[in-house]
Amino acid sequence: MVGIKPTDLQPTAAVKFFGAGTAACFADLITFPLDTAKVRLQIQGESTAASGSAVVKYRGVFGTIATMVRTEGARSLYNGLVAGLQRQMSFASVRIGLYDSMKQFYTRGSENANIVTRLMAGCTTGAMAVAFAQPTDVVKVRFQAQVRQSDGLKRYNGTMDAYRTIARDEGVRGLWKGCMPNITRNAIVNCAELVTYDIIKELILKHDLMTGMKPTNPMFLLWLFVCSCCLTHMPSLDNLPCHFTAAFGAGFCTTIVASPVDVVKTRFMNSTAGQYSSALNCALAMLTKEGPTAFYKGFVPSFLRLGSWNIVMFVSYEQIKRGLTRTQSSWESPF
Repeated sequence: MVGIKPTDLQPTAAVKFFGAGTAACFADLITFPLDTAKVRLQIQGESTAASGSAVVKYRGVFGTIATMVRTEGARSLYNGLVAGLQRQMSFASVRIGLYDSMKQFYTRGSENANIVTRLMAGCTTGAMAVAFAQPTDVVKVRFQAQVRQSDGLKRYNGTMDAYRTIARDEGVRGLWKGCMPNITRNAIVNCAELVTYDIIKELILKHDLMTGMKPTNPMFLLWLFVCSCCLTHMPSLDNLPCHFTAAFGAGFCTTIVASPVDVVKTRFMNSTAGQYSSALNCALAMLTKEGPTAFYKGFVPSFLRLGSWNIVMFVSYEQIKRGLTRTQSSWESPF
């Protein structure tokens, strides 16, 4: 990521790798109910079309959360959390933690990366993350989508049971179900998320865009309120308000670009065997039966989730990188 001066101690690849996974897990813990609501809204049209019923069970993100708490209990909002944390620790460590290293690989060690290089780096790490950790995403989506039946039975009884059941009933390939649309989605998400964050942060630092935010400015006071978790003083512009602004912009851009692919991915990974022949068939079925607006089902919870997730993740990631780098420096120079 941009923003560290040449005179500063650079975080190592290991620090970025571990820091990205840790920050993503922390962000998931906070925003997981929004993600679960998003999944329920995305698959709602599918179940309605299959049953031929016009009854809409979930309405809006907060209505979905309220309905789930009332009918299934508060714990249902965290269905699939274990798989979700497994996913973030593996996904984010690769797609975010290795992003800077991949940029340097494409620029042959240079720090000056153009937009094409950044897009290539984002696509590469996004695809690598999916190939490595797709089973965790399949299990997470299945858990979030499952509803307790009237007899109290569930589709899966636990995370490991889900892995075993999917492998037994659908074969090992079932654990990589939706891999290609997920690679597409992650390439898009990575490019929109990381490249947008990189560019916005770079512009803020290059043009001193945050210097006009004086203590009496309402926007500055808002940043201070949102970023009140900051415990260390950071006199440079590469600080919490800068990270917050860049992360918010990245979350908004990512939601707009990635929402259609995300809906198709969710539908396809949650489908039963033989329901769709491919991700493209799933997309065509959605377009035919539900219209183009189906690709933006759950947009509001997607934005609430991605926006808040990006803010928590990037702010945490920047702080973890700095903290680990300082700790590493103190170990190497104890005196």
